[in-house]
Amino acid sequence: MANKLLLLNGPNLNLLGTREPAVYGSTTLADIEQAAQAQAAAAGASLACFQSNHEGALIDRIHAAKTEGVDAIVINPGGLAHTSVSLRDAFSSVDIPFVEVHISNIHKREEFRHHSFLSEKAQGVICGLGADGYRFAIDFALKQR
Repeated sequence: MANKLLLLNGPNLNLLGTREPAVYGSTTLADIEQAAQAQAAAAGASLACFQSNHEGALIDRIHAAKTEGVDAIVINPGGLAHTSVSLRDAFSSVDIPFVEVHISNIHKREEFRHHSFLSEKAQGVICGLGADGYRFAIDFALKQR
């Protein structure tokens, strides 16, 4: 079982709760992070949270996870899923299992959102289940090691 998890959120996810509620719901990022930390703690694990609107900051955080002994990562990369080869390369270089989460069903949206550069490297991908997707991803990540 994983003892140390990292929850990453990419660009614009700091606006959850107010950003396009018809698409993303009314749950805030703070709500998601608090629930995720409680879920991990209930399983005897720790979970750190990090959000950035900057690709390089997310990459730096992924690199740091390796030296911190993080067992698994849950990431909602936001729009970077569809554009960032560098984020993909960061995951390949640290060799930490990760789960990709999207609140909306990216396959029901604009065609450019149908492809993610991270998906084929991820242990799993959850999309379209709203904020509940984080809960499922964390449950799965806790089983990694």
